[in-house]
This record gives sequence, C-alpha cells and structure tokens, in this order.
Amino acid sequence: MKNLNILNFSEQSSSSIYQYIFNLFAKLGLPEQQAHIVTAAGLLFAFAVLLYALDYIMRKVFYSALNRIARRTSTKWDDYLLENKVHVRVSRTLLVLLTRQLLPVIFVGFPVLTAAIVKFLDIVLLFTIYHLANSLLKTCRDIFRGSNAFKDKPIDSYLQVVQIFLIFVIGTLVVSLLTGNSPWSFLVSLGAASAVLMLVFKDTILGFVASIQVSANDSVRVGDWIEMPKYGVDGDVLQINLNNVKIQNWDKTIVTIPTYTLLSDSFKNYRGMQETGGRRIKRALNIKMSSVRYLSAEEITALKTIRLLAPYIEKREREIAEYNKTWRTDSSSPVNGRRMTNIGLFRAYVLAYAKHNPNIHQELTLLVRQLAPSEYGIPLELYMFTKGTQWAYFEDTMADIFDHLLAAIKHFHLQVFELPASDDLRLLGAMAPRSQQ
Repeated sequence: MKNLNILNFSEQSSSSIYQYIFNLFAKLGLPEQQAHIVTAAGLLFAFAVLLYALDYIMRKVFYSALNRIARRTSTKWDDYLLENKVHVRVSRTLLVLLTRQLLPVIFVGFPVLTAAIVKFLDIVLLFTIYHLANSLLKTCRDIFRGSNAFKDKPIDSYLQVVQIFLIFVIGTLVVSLLTGNSPWSFLVSLGAASAVLMLVFKDTILGFVASIQVSANDSVRVGDWIEMPKYGVDGDVLQINLNNVKIQNWDKTIVTIPTYTLLSDSFKNYRGMQETGGRRIKRALNIKMSSVRYLSAEEITALKTIRLLAPYIEKREREIAEYNKTWRTDSSSPVNGRRMTNIGLFRAYVLAYAKHNPNIHQELTLLVRQLAPSEYGIPLELYMFTKGTQWAYFEDTMADIFDHLLAAIKHFHLQVFELPASDDLRLLGAMAPRSQQ
C-alpha cells in the first residue's frame, strides 16, 4: 500500500461516484488497495466507452450536419472551416478537456500517477489548442485569398510568422510544465542563447524581413511575371512563403528561390506591362545600305498606288516642290534640294501600317526609327505595343507585321541585309572563271 502511495479516500476523494463504487467493493470484503484498483479500472473502462460514444456521435451526427449546412449556404467561409478541419479540432479539444477533468477523479487514489496524468494531459491540451489555432489561421488565409484586396499579397508569409510565434509559445509552455519552472525564467535563459538561435534561424529571419519589405514596397505579388536570369527564373509567382518564393516558368518547370534574394538581387517584374495592357515590340529590319537611293518620278507614281502611302507621298511632293522652288534648286543633280528616298518612304509606310493595324495599341508609344548604321546595314526599328499581353497573341501579332514588311520591302527597291549564305559563295565561285575569261 505504501509502495502505491495510496491515500485515505475519506481525506482525498472529491467524487461521490468514486466513493459510492469504492464503498460497494469495500462491503464485498475487498482490501482497500484492491478496492481502489478495481474502482479505478471500472471507471476508466466506463470513461473510455463514454469517449468513444461521444466521438462516434460527433463524427456521424455533428460532422454530417455541418457538411449539409455548408453545402446549402452560398458563403465560402463555412466551406473553408470544413476544409481545414476546424470542427474536428474543436471536438478533439473538447474531448481532451473532458479527459483532463475526469481522469484525475478516476485516479484520485493514486496521487503520483494522477500528477503525471495531469501534466501529460496539459501538454496534450496545449498541442490540441495549437492545432485548432493553426486550422483557424489557415481558414483566415483562404478567406483572405478570395478577397481582391489580399489576392496578390504574400499571405503565406504572414501565416508562417504567426505559426512560428505559436510554436514558440507552445514550446515555452511545454518546457515550463515539464520542468516546473516559470515560463519567464525559461525566456531569460533563452536570451543567452540568442546568438545561436539567430545563426540557426538565419534564413527564416532574413526571409521574414524580406517578406515584410516586399509586401510594404509592393515589389512582388502572387501572380506577377518576374525574370531573374541568374537563377533561371522566367515565369509567374505561385507562392511567397517565409523562406522561399515559388515560380512556375513558361516551360512549366518550378523554381524555388530564397525570399531574401528578392532584396539582395535584381529582377525584372512585368506587372507594369500587364497592367498597362500593351506588350512592347522592339525589333529592327536591317536594310542593305547599297540599296538605299533616290526614287525616280515613275517609281514614286507607282508607289502612290499603295493606299496607306498615297496621302503621305502627296503631302511630301507639295513640301518638296515648295522648298525647291523657294531655294531655286538646280535639278540637274539629284543631290541638290530635297528628294524622296526609298528608305524614307518605306519608313513612312511602316508607320502608317502600324497605325492602321488593329492589334497595335495606338495610345502607347509608336515609333519607326533608324538606328546607327553598322556592319550589318541600317537598322530600321519598330518600337510599339500590342493591344494584348498574352504571349501567343504578342508573337502572332509581331510575326504578322514582319511577314508583311519582309514581303513588301522589295516594292520600295530595298534589300534586307543578310550575311553571305552558301548559295552566295557558290555563285561567286561560279562567276570567278567567267570574269577571268
């Protein structure tokens, strides 16, 4: 009896049920020690049956009723509660609370065992409360994601920060329960190990600071198209967490980079392009310089048949005639005065063609300009924006424009520059013997 540390029931018991059952076994002639054991075993079995019955009723009746109610409502928050199993966490917390209240009464005759059970159940209760809080946080995350105000915010980063804080609080309370010391004494001793903790959680701390700055500066949102060639990133941001950012490239590969790299390294964000509604075309046609020349009157007359170019030619003819007349230009040499060139008319045609193209954004910058001549000819660059930002639409629009211009350039007596091909070299080789003859 002394080994089991059994106390006198009349001094310790607070349960009339336990006393009643204990007295029944005592009247049957059982010794006090055996009466305590049999009474505790019987009540423990009855309590286990009660817990199983309550759990069965909750799973079969309570959960099913909640599912039916959630399906009938038009709101989303109740669906998120069920998806994150908040009702399961609530029921388990209630069962643990019930166990915490009843088990000490069942084992009231065994104080050492009761103290261990109470401490264990307190720890289990802390973990069930953490899981319940975690499910509620995930529900809030899903609700905020459905809101337009938080759709592009790094909600996962905020969630992880709160989760880390909860884990820290729960861990502190668990250590306090196991050691019997105050949580404040544990925190004071933890301050001495702060340098080690900062080293261990370096990436987490950097990611936390980075996620706050990224959110405050609004530099990256979920859904943004970003490009970081250093890390092989070129695609949409899927998720911004506390430690990493997940990006899906256009080839459907997934790249994960540390969150703090968004601060330490440069990247390109295409959000401005997407919000503007236009995607830039910046590509040049290289004109062969030897094909650039003045146009004759007959060639100009032929080019007037081009509908988009006719108004420009007529206007230029009047301006040139007035200028030459004013300055009494000697027309014996085409260099004197002003003349129309094939590259000038072609540039005017490209500009008119772009202005009449329904796929080109007319309210954004629209230029057709010459760049500095080089060993590859004269670059005639098209600088304009499409009306859509989708990749396929952009590529189709740009290809259609350059298909047309490559086919139309010969009507302006111009040639596109290209490096000598194998056919050109064979042609030169075939012409060499003839020139020697």
